[in-house]
Amino acid sequence: MQKWNHFPIPFAIMDDHDKLVSYNQAFESLLTGLGKDKNITDYLQVVPNQSDPNLLMAKITGKDYLVIKKQIKQNENLLVGIETSGVTDLLEALNDLKRHKYELEAIFEHSYDGIYLTNREGVTIRTNAAIERITGIPKHYYLGKNVKDLVRRGILKNSVTEEALKKKKTVSFVQKNYIGNITLLTGTPVHDSQGNIDMIVTNIRDLTDLNRIQAEQIDYLKDHEFQTESPQPKNEYEEKYGIVVQSEQMLAIFETAKRIANFDATILILGETGVGKDVLTNFIYENSDRAKTGKLIKVNCGAIPPELLESELFGYEAGAFTGANRNGKPGMFELANGGTLFLDEVAELPLNLQVKLLRVLQEGEIQRVGGTKPKKVDVHIIAATNRNLHEMVVRGEFREDLYYRLNVIPIHIPPLRDRREDILPLIHLFLKTYNQKYQLYKEFDYELIDFLTVYDWPGNIRELSNLIERLVVTVYQDKIGIDHLPKEYRASEIVGRQTQLSLKEAVEDVERRLLRQAAKKYQNTYEIARALQTSQPTVVRKLKKYNIKVKNE
Repeated sequence: MQKWNHFPIPFAIMDDHDKLVSYNQAFESLLTGLGKDKNITDYLQVVPNQSDPNLLMAKITGKDYLVIKKQIKQNENLLVGIETSGVTDLLEALNDLKRHKYELEAIFEHSYDGIYLTNREGVTIRTNAAIERITGIPKHYYLGKNVKDLVRRGILKNSVTEEALKKKKTVSFVQKNYIGNITLLTGTPVHDSQGNIDMIVTNIRDLTDLNRIQAEQIDYLKDHEFQTESPQPKNEYEEKYGIVVQSEQMLAIFETAKRIANFDATILILGETGVGKDVLTNFIYENSDRAKTGKLIKVNCGAIPPELLESELFGYEAGAFTGANRNGKPGMFELANGGTLFLDEVAELPLNLQVKLLRVLQEGEIQRVGGTKPKKVDVHIIAATNRNLHEMVVRGEFREDLYYRLNVIPIHIPPLRDRREDILPLIHLFLKTYNQKYQLYKEFDYELIDFLTVYDWPGNIRELSNLIERLVVTVYQDKIGIDHLPKEYRASEIVGRQTQLSLKEAVEDVERRLLRQAAKKYQNTYEIARALQTSQPTVVRKLKKYNIKVKNE
């Protein structure tokens, strides 16, 4: 200790029994206050709120000392005393600082979103545990690696860090990572005191996971009949009739159908197979006064053999032909008396029956097969076909006078490929319907939904419904993906990728139209999110992406 004799800071060495072994002059000057007959540890106590037992404090001759205890040899401990005023306040401030550091560490590490820090050169300096869940890669893999290298290796498709460094402002975009999760990345520059970028903080949100959780919550709320404080009313057509009407074309068609429902003028519904002609007919009938006075009778003119079609439509008298009922039988027109008769595939009517149908339309009367007297009938006729009747008239395959009698109020239902806004809500409707029907809990991944949204659907709604039912029933896994598509659809999916319009561009086009339609219809982004069955932040981001304004915001 002699070499420390003139050092102004008190030093001492004591053994494991707290006895002084040696000390310097600065420490000796304190012995008067200590009392040589007393043990030095009688004057020391652990610093309040301090977990380190080797950090002690003492009050000697009215002065505060911070005493640091350090083992230097076996059975020997070095004591260093530092005089300070307000040592308790200083140490409490130090403890507060440590506590805040611990809290910030906990927030950083346990955040559900991934947090990714890089320096101004784009080199990763820190990540949190969530990055492993989102990307499937251990967080230590990223440390020290430049984001450019991660892009080259295929870990990242694009780097939000590079964009934030380049633009010197917060940048956000959505991308699918290499394990297939849809992620929202937001890179924010952090500046130093001179205003230069010091680091980039990137937040990574797993939208795939969040949408799954949101869907589960919605299902849970529905199952338990919970209601929010301000329940959002469903679309009128879905609420009352259980039908999807989202596109402008279909909204206009159903509004027209509602206005004409109580007029007895003949309606001709045109459109491809599976577009929903039957559904529109039901809607017209249910909105008419005839729903109270008569039945809706449906006849598929193409499904009944021509030789039986006349008796099915107009009925027959007793003994009209071999095997006929002895009491005769009323036909579809008589059964529909006071109500509505739907003649589906009316273009398949033979020419001889077209004449009899024309008589019903002109005179309001029918004549049974084998009968001699006409019967008056009060029937509203709705006809439908997927063929071009005008061209059939030109070719002599359909009577011109009947064509004009049927074509009083023509309604053309566009194919599903021309109203893609309806596809996504139809997917949700059919998936929910078949899950409930078969008591299953299947869901579609984003890639499959993207394909279903851009596919052309030659069979229209009927084909979409049938495919979804097929997938729900035949796929064993709860998560149904694009690889589960039947062979004929997978071939279309491959061809679709080779077309001039990429899948991404097609999906964006559908998104843009859906959002533009919703922005006109709904009051705010929360209502839009609920109608499109997605999250409000997603709606806000996509509205900004496509530069679409909500009418009341």
